[in-house]
Amino acid sequence: MIICPNCKHQESDGAIFCGECGMQLVQYEQAQTQTQKFTSGQSEQTEAPVRSYPPTQQSSTWVTLHMLESGQILPVSDRSEFTMGRISDNQPIMPDVDLSPYRAFDHGVSRLHAVIRRNSQNPTIMDLGSSNGTYINGARIAPNIEQPIRHGDILALGKLKMQIIMS
Repeated sequence: MIICPNCKHQESDGAIFCGECGMQLVQYEQAQTQTQKFTSGQSEQTEAPVRSYPPTQQSSTWVTLHMLESGQILPVSDRSEFTMGRISDNQPIMPDVDLSPYRAFDHGVSRLHAVIRRNSQNPTIMDLGSSNGTYINGARIAPNIEQPIRHGDILALGKLKMQIIMS
C-alpha cells in the first residue's frame, strides 16, 4: 500500500495518483536550472527550483501543475478546457480547479482567474479579467486574449506560481 503524503489516503501499490485528492504519488528527480537576474546592467546567476519531468503516458491527463511553493503536483483535468481560481462563500460559479488549498486568496488569485485550453496541438491560457493578472515566465498577459503555453512554462496567477507539465 502507498499512503498519499497530502491526504493520507491509502492506494494500491503501483498507483501514480491519489484517487482521493489527485496528488501525484510518483516523484521524479529534481533537475537544477539556472536563471539570469539583471540588475543595473549586470547579470547574476541563481539556482531556480524548477523540475524537469520525462513525458508520461500512464494517464489521460494532458497537463499537470507543479505548485512551486509547496512542491505538490496537481493533475488537473483530462478535458480540453478548465478554469482556475479559488472558491469563496456564496460564489455562484465555481472554477474547475480550486487553488484555495494553496493559499490562493493570500497570493491574489481571483475567483475565476484564468482558463487553459487545448486547441489541437497548441495549448493556451487566457486571463479572465483577474484583479492581479496572469503571467507567463514573468511577462504579464493581456486579459481576454489567448496566449500559447509550453511544457515547462512558469505561470503566475497573481503571486501564486506553478510550472506547466505537459504529457
